[in-house]
Amino acid sequence: MTIVLGLIGGLGLFLYGMKLMSDGLEKAAGAKLRNILEFFTKNKFSGMLVGIFFTAIIQSSSASTVMVVSFVNAGLMNLYQAAGIIFGANIGTTVTSQLVAFDLSEIAPLFLMGGVIMVMFMKNPTIKKAGEVVLGFGILFTGLTTMSSSMSVLRDSPAIVNILGNLTNPLLGVLVGFIITAILQSSSVTVSIVLLMAAQGLLPLEICFFIILGCNMGSCVSALLASLGGKKNAKRAALIHFLFNVIGSAILFVLLLLLKDVLADQLLQFSGGNVGRAVANAHTSFKIFQVVILFPFSNLLVKLTYLFVKGEDDKVTKHELKYIGDKSLYAPSSAIPQATLEIERMGRMAVQNLEQSMTAFLNESTADLEEIYDLEDGINYISGGIIDYLVKINQYPLPVADKNTLGGLFHVVSDIERIGDHAKDIADLTNSLVTKNRKITIEAKESLIEIYQKTDELLLKSIYTLKHRTDDYVNDIIELENEIDVLEKRLQKEHVKRLARQECNPNSGLVYSDILTKLERVADHGVNMVYITLTDNTNLLDEDQIAELQ
Repeated sequence: MTIVLGLIGGLGLFLYGMKLMSDGLEKAAGAKLRNILEFFTKNKFSGMLVGIFFTAIIQSSSASTVMVVSFVNAGLMNLYQAAGIIFGANIGTTVTSQLVAFDLSEIAPLFLMGGVIMVMFMKNPTIKKAGEVVLGFGILFTGLTTMSSSMSVLRDSPAIVNILGNLTNPLLGVLVGFIITAILQSSSVTVSIVLLMAAQGLLPLEICFFIILGCNMGSCVSALLASLGGKKNAKRAALIHFLFNVIGSAILFVLLLLLKDVLADQLLQFSGGNVGRAVANAHTSFKIFQVVILFPFSNLLVKLTYLFVKGEDDKVTKHELKYIGDKSLYAPSSAIPQATLEIERMGRMAVQNLEQSMTAFLNESTADLEEIYDLEDGINYISGGIIDYLVKINQYPLPVADKNTLGGLFHVVSDIERIGDHAKDIADLTNSLVTKNRKITIEAKESLIEIYQKTDELLLKSIYTLKHRTDDYVNDIIELENEIDVLEKRLQKEHVKRLARQECNPNSGLVYSDILTKLERVADHGVNMVYITLTDNTNLLDEDQIAELQ
């Protein structure tokens, strides 16, 4: 009983340490890693290298793959880019077993104490999250020590040795690996357990090879389950991961049936006779072999997914959420990008509505007003959906940098919603003007066109800044805002002079003045968006730019 409890306790510590380390890394550096992911995935090869690096850092191919699937679901990444990252993630996940094989248990207490100090006594959120990583590392190896001690006792049990020693059926080995990994949702954990058992002499090295193949396929379960409620491309991305492992494992299975004894001897020799290291090296070698064999056929693999998942998603209407909602996939590192995409979509709808309302006003036409009102309803619906989503994700363990961004997004949504309100107000003014058969002079219309064009340019550059979080257009936006302010004041003064000269109808003049004010305020909301977007990354702006935006 003591042995069983030791094994269970050790496994519990190992799993908790693994999760703590993975979550801590994602929270401490998730935003930066995501930026790297987005930047270096222009082609499959660089995507593969990034996939190796990313997964090696967060120590979880399941987390990497789920994040990639969520990126594809949100339209942040295409399937061909995803394929490269998924290939790399399968190599990166072997780092855990390599670390376990080095047996760092003796220094685990140092990591435990260091992690506790960082978590309990440090105030900086990033350092605290880094402390969770260090603490998780210590707990992981403490769990390994506990399991290893329990297994060493099992080694003295003839019954256990006999049962495990007779585990020679390759298919049974694959099945065992698949089931355990599907339950634990981590191939790294399963391989680590197999490594310990092999090191204690409880498992023949040859059967470990087949268990590893089962682990490879079992690791696909998390991504497949995550994709079930997502869009069709998300399902295809998860299938790429599944097909890669199934096809690669099938090829390896055949080769191992023929060459397992030779391979076992070679790996033992390469690993200096250390059975545990031989298992870890087998895990890494198998993954590299799969990538080498299947990488040239990655495009074909992507096309193959279309045979299993047919058709395209229904077109999203303006009264539906596109990037978040029922078919969005939650992953901590993708939550903010998905929300940002939805906000950008809402912003472009507001810009479109402003354009339509200004066109209707200048043409003195009420033909499109119902469409404008309908689009405004859509903007309000999306605004409510985004706010609900932001409130929800705030309850989850987001990367530290994303936590800082989250608060600003609430304000950005509010600014865009107000732009939509101003567009609707202009439509209302148009309706009133046409209904009462009042006219606006050609001179006044030309003035409105001039200030509207500058406002429209500012808004489009503000939305680009929101999406890409770049300072490319900051100086242009500041200049446009200054020009709009000066222009609005000048046009208001000229308008007052026309009224004094009785050159225009006073009621029409009030409408003209009101629209000038609304366009200037719309520009202010656009500047607010830029200020909020970039001031949480102050390194992007100098002091003068911040002062101007303020």
